[in-house]
Amino acid sequence: MEFFLKHITWFLCITVLLPALCTSQYTYVSSRATYYGSPDCYGNPTGACGYGEYGTKVNDGQVSAVSRLYRNGTGCGACYQVRCKIPQHCSSDGVTTVVTDHGEGDRTDFIFSPRSYAKLANSPASSEVLFASGVVEIEYRRVACRFSGRGLVFKVHEGSKYPFYFALVIQYVSGINEITAVEVLQEDNQQWRPMRRVYGAVWDLQNPPTGPLSLRFQIASGRATAEVDWMQATKVIPADWEAGAAYPSDIQLD
Repeated sequence: MEFFLKHITWFLCITVLLPALCTSQYTYVSSRATYYGSPDCYGNPTGACGYGEYGTKVNDGQVSAVSRLYRNGTGCGACYQVRCKIPQHCSSDGVTTVVTDHGEGDRTDFIFSPRSYAKLANSPASSEVLFASGVVEIEYRRVACRFSGRGLVFKVHEGSKYPFYFALVIQYVSGINEITAVEVLQEDNQQWRPMRRVYGAVWDLQNPPTGPLSLRFQIASGRATAEVDWMQATKVIPADWEAGAAYPSDIQLD
C-alpha cells in the first residue's frame, strides 16, 4: 500500500506540477510600471547593462529598466510582453520591450522609455492619459526576443585597451535565452579562460590571448525548464580588434 501511495504521489506531481512549471513562463504576472524622461523618447545610453547606444534604439527604442528582473545583470536583454489594465485606454497586445537597464520605481517592475510606455495605449489620446497618470497597473510575461535577420553581434566594449584588457558585450541574443558565462580560448595550450561579468552584460579579461579570439558562451534557457548549453564562436574577434568595434556573426540562438 505504501509503495502504491508513493507512486500515486509521484504520478500526481508529474501530471499536475510539471505542466504548471512548463506553462508558468507564459502566465502573466501583475505589477506596476512607469517611465523615465528622455529628450528623444529612446533608451538610456548609460544604462546599467552596459549596452551603450545599442541599448537606446534596439527594438525600435522599445526598451525598459527593471528592478528585481535585472537579476545582477543576467536579465539584461530579456524580452517581455507588457500590457496595462485600463480597458478604455490600454492596448490588448501592449508592448514587447527589451531590458537594457536597472531602475527602481514606485513599487514598479518596469520603468519604460517613452516609446515603450506610449505603446501600452490604444490611441494617441489614451497615451496622453497614461503619461499623465505616471504609474499604471500592468501584467507581464517573458517572451522570445526576435531580431529579424540578425545573428549575434560581439561588441568590444569602449573601455577595452588593446592588447592588455578586453571587455565584451554580446548583442541580439534571440529567443528566451540568457548568457550566463563567457570564455576565451588560449590557443597555445588549448585551454578555455573564463571571463568575468563586470556588470550587466559586460564581460572582461585581463591580458587576453594574441591573435583572433575564439569564444564560447553558456546559454541558459529563460524557460521554466532551465536548460543549459554551450555554444562556440571560432575566431569571431579579429587579432587587431578595436575598442568600440562590433563584429557580427551568423549565429542564431533560436
